[in-house]
Amino acid sequence: MVFSFWLRRLGGSYGISNIALEVRKKLTFGAYPVITLADAGQRREDAKKLLVNGIDPGETKKVQKAAQGEQNTNTFEVIAREWHSKFAHTWVPSHAQHKLERLEKNVFPWIGKRPIKELTAPDILAVLRRLESRGILDTAHRVRFECSSIFRYAVATGRADRDPVADLKGALPPVKNGHHAAPTDPKAVAPLLKAIDEFQGSFVVKCALQLAPLLFVRPGELRAAEWSEIDFETAEWNIPAGKMKMKIAHLVPLSTQVVKVLLELKELTGHSKYVFPCHRSPLRCMSENAVNAGLRRMGFEKSEITGHGFRAMARTLLDEVSHVRPDYIEHQLAHAVKDPNGRAYNRTAHLVERKKMMQLWADYLDGLKVGQI
Repeated sequence: MVFSFWLRRLGGSYGISNIALEVRKKLTFGAYPVITLADAGQRREDAKKLLVNGIDPGETKKVQKAAQGEQNTNTFEVIAREWHSKFAHTWVPSHAQHKLERLEKNVFPWIGKRPIKELTAPDILAVLRRLESRGILDTAHRVRFECSSIFRYAVATGRADRDPVADLKGALPPVKNGHHAAPTDPKAVAPLLKAIDEFQGSFVVKCALQLAPLLFVRPGELRAAEWSEIDFETAEWNIPAGKMKMKIAHLVPLSTQVVKVLLELKELTGHSKYVFPCHRSPLRCMSENAVNAGLRRMGFEKSEITGHGFRAMARTLLDEVSHVRPDYIEHQLAHAVKDPNGRAYNRTAHLVERKKMMQLWADYLDGLKVGQI
């Protein structure tokens, strides 16, 4: 087979053509002046070498273009958005939006356009270190978890070989939120409260999730609540000493928001001994893991919030934002509080003030949900 080549400019482009037994093909290199005459000449010579070796330069160019296209569609950002779209329906809308915004702000600008197969553990660690250096270690931990989920999705769909985030275990220091994680920034509390109101699981669990931040009692005290302990006339919940950690009877004033939730729940579980009966047996109260499981179902990790963490959230915000007297807060938390003479407060101590505090707290949380931060 004899080939002849010539370079010509057609329609503002340089091209190379070959003739072989009545077969005519044209390989276009690019438009002038982006492709110079010298560039076109070099590319022509490269194409001639391929032809001499029996390789069609046109087909080679198609393969290279396809490979580049595949690389562009398998970037971290493309796969991350696909992952988010795939699983967003399993999260409440506000939390799904929060996850995407966190990636858009903290991850995509740095590694979003890189092919996911090329990313390594040091690449991800560099992203996390930026967050750590800004003093938002809790966000760094959340980003680490989400990146791991994205890599595992890429592995499952055949676009990555492994999850490099797994190699970063222990690379970040733990979040110093105390034993029970909780958001104490109003901007972080707002999406949590909205997510709870949009919870799609069991109605009983949803009510428990709604009451947990409003009442900020210990999780065991909440799930073991009995209808006989609730006094709707005085709007009080009287918890007997046997159920309390300190073995001292405790009184919890009920805000109008709490009463509303309880009245709705009473229509469903009022026949039971427990306010939150077990779904398998009304003779037992709700599982100790129900509230935490509900939080995980909504997409909140253990490092973000636990059922017990609502107590820390209330204590911090009531003190720092609402400026409530610390002894009122501590007494409502059922901590060991003593009066100026060293005597332990009884269950009705500062009851009037605590009633006002609990209503103030409920109104404050309502305000957060509508953007009053």
